[in-house]
Amino acid sequence: MTCIVRTMNNRMLQHKYNQRALKDRLARYFVAIGGISVIVAILLIFFYLLQVVIPMFESADIAESHAYSVTDEGKILHIGIEEQGTMAVRFTDRGQVVFFETDSGQIVKRYKLDLPSNITTISSNLDLVIIGLANGQVMLVKYVFEPGYGEDKRILTPLLEYPLGKALIVLDESAQALVHLDLRFNQDGFGLVGTTSDKRLVFNHYLQEESFITEEITTVINSRSVHKIDEDINSLVLSSDLNHLYVALEGGILRDYILSEAGFEDNYSDYKINENISNIQVLLGGSSLLIGLENGEVQQWMSVRKQHGRELTFIRKFHETKESISEIKSEQQRKGFAVGDTNGAITLYYSTSQRTLATINTANKKITNLAWSARAQHLLATDDGGKFYLYEVDNEYPEVSWDVLWGKIWYEGYDEADYIWQSSASTNEFEPKFSLMPLTFGTIKAAFYAMIFAVPIAILGAMYTAQFMAPRMRQTVKPSIEIMEALPTVILGFLAGLWLAPYVETHLSGVFALLLVLPFGFILCAWLVGYLPNNTAIEGWEALILMPVVILLIWISTAISAPIEDLFFNGDMRTYMSDQWGINYDQRNALVVGLIMGFAIIPTIFSIAEDAIFSVPQHLIRGSLALGASRWQTMLYVVMPAASPAIFSAVMMGFGRAVGETMIVLMATGNTPLMDMSIFQGMRTLAANIAVEVPEAEVASTHYRVLFLAAFILFMFTFIFNTAAEMIRHRLRKKYSGL
Repeated sequence: MTCIVRTMNNRMLQHKYNQRALKDRLARYFVAIGGISVIVAILLIFFYLLQVVIPMFESADIAESHAYSVTDEGKILHIGIEEQGTMAVRFTDRGQVVFFETDSGQIVKRYKLDLPSNITTISSNLDLVIIGLANGQVMLVKYVFEPGYGEDKRILTPLLEYPLGKALIVLDESAQALVHLDLRFNQDGFGLVGTTSDKRLVFNHYLQEESFITEEITTVINSRSVHKIDEDINSLVLSSDLNHLYVALEGGILRDYILSEAGFEDNYSDYKINENISNIQVLLGGSSLLIGLENGEVQQWMSVRKQHGRELTFIRKFHETKESISEIKSEQQRKGFAVGDTNGAITLYYSTSQRTLATINTANKKITNLAWSARAQHLLATDDGGKFYLYEVDNEYPEVSWDVLWGKIWYEGYDEADYIWQSSASTNEFEPKFSLMPLTFGTIKAAFYAMIFAVPIAILGAMYTAQFMAPRMRQTVKPSIEIMEALPTVILGFLAGLWLAPYVETHLSGVFALLLVLPFGFILCAWLVGYLPNNTAIEGWEALILMPVVILLIWISTAISAPIEDLFFNGDMRTYMSDQWGINYDQRNALVVGLIMGFAIIPTIFSIAEDAIFSVPQHLIRGSLALGASRWQTMLYVVMPAASPAIFSAVMMGFGRAVGETMIVLMATGNTPLMDMSIFQGMRTLAANIAVEVPEAEVASTHYRVLFLAAFILFMFTFIFNTAAEMIRHRLRKKYSGL
């Protein structure tokens, strides 16, 4: 019987052991699956971000798709191409306007302009063509590709329009042949400038008035001005505001004429360029000049504010080809441009990133005309033999380069190179600015000030709570602080933006006074407690006594804020700092972010650090006390070293949360992408910028991919930082594991 019972017990024990082993294996498998799933999820995020970012750094490509010759109509003076590159137009010196298919050269429609004299020059402003005649007259013609649909396909109807009517404009009253032309519109009208065969500059300013009744636009001449010049002129261009005329003279001289509504002013400025100028064009937006030289170099110049006023300034150069520049054509929607030289090479550049994008030479003859489609996917060219070349261009993301993302760039409208983030504007001529430096700087700045505020409070609070606070009070304080971690950050950001920021601005001197009043008040309170008759009874409950003291000291600091400003800062500390110290004050600044974001990350650091300090083995503490060390010495030299790995992890987790915080910095910083370490200035962080701009970014655009690059940088930053922190934590654990 005994053997039977023993056997049954053994079987029951074996069954229980098998069940426990099965549960252990299942738990191990589930934990392993969970861990692997986390790693896989992180890798998927990594590769997804990488997939979105990589196309932005692919090289541009240009390839010839069609080439053909035309032999009629005379010399080709100007060409244009429609948006999708299927149809184009050419203007000849015989007054022929021919619309044709770009893939075959087949003529679609032909117009014959009714002109009283021979064509001597042609200029253009997008699809507006300015035709100069041998008798000093000018005709304005606009070509249009009217879209339509029929039989399930797109149909284009080519048209010619006359914005000012078919009547000719008399530019030169002496009826001399026109050699160069340019025309620019502004809000009031337009300016028309030309050079004549007898070396005169003629500038006419026209006003356009719209009738309120018939809505007809009437063009009247406002002024006419003539300026005699002795040098030979190679090219000229008007500024978009009609205040300057830039003229390229023989000998490498760039002359800047000052214009007014009355015409030429008395003064002008000459700029010496080492090589002879062969071509001048205006970059999209009209703020920059592209100057082509005979040595193949292209220079970008723009007006910059200097000490004695605005001055034309060299910005950057492009020098892929060694042959003389024969043609420059700017893109219609971006800051890119194509350059043709006398050897037939066509090179694509992008001004902001200073990149040479691509180059091709299939002509081997001088390039005489270039035309971009609206989306810059097609480039049409002609050589001096009358042959046409249609190129397919793959150039989606020319705006991005290492210098654009991380270096100082001299942008249009700025007086020097700088780190700028400005991804959009209200004008089509806007130059995107994608520097990630101010965003990265703002991220580190916000985290830095938050950690300065949070780390001392959290760690010192953890030390006191774990080793000095009464157990009953600790049971209330620790859960209360941990509950704070569940507060939504959007609520904290809302409070920071609507309450804390105005409060700090109003009581700025009181906030700084509090930094002095609090330590003094704590020391005074501790000194007074020492004189209590039974002060040992409150041991461990000191924090409860300090609560009303802290409230009282905050009230005192607020109350003395106004008197301090009256006494030391002439009644307004913010104005005084600006006037006397040159320190500007922004209401939503790093001080506010440091306070509110520090408040948000205190529970994270406190909870982990407190658990680590509380978990230090008691035999270490008792041994230290038994050897004569005080409780404070034991804390510094025994408890803190033993708990340092976990405390370090707590600080790193708090820093990681501060770096990735979105809503607080979004609502409390003003979102100004500035590189200023001042505690009184705002900032914009990577996370906040992503949250603000991703919803409005066009999918797959450069802006969209740069935002994903910012997310990738944030991801890699936290990953590398946390990995390094984990390595340091392991070293600390190994060092103090023998305690």
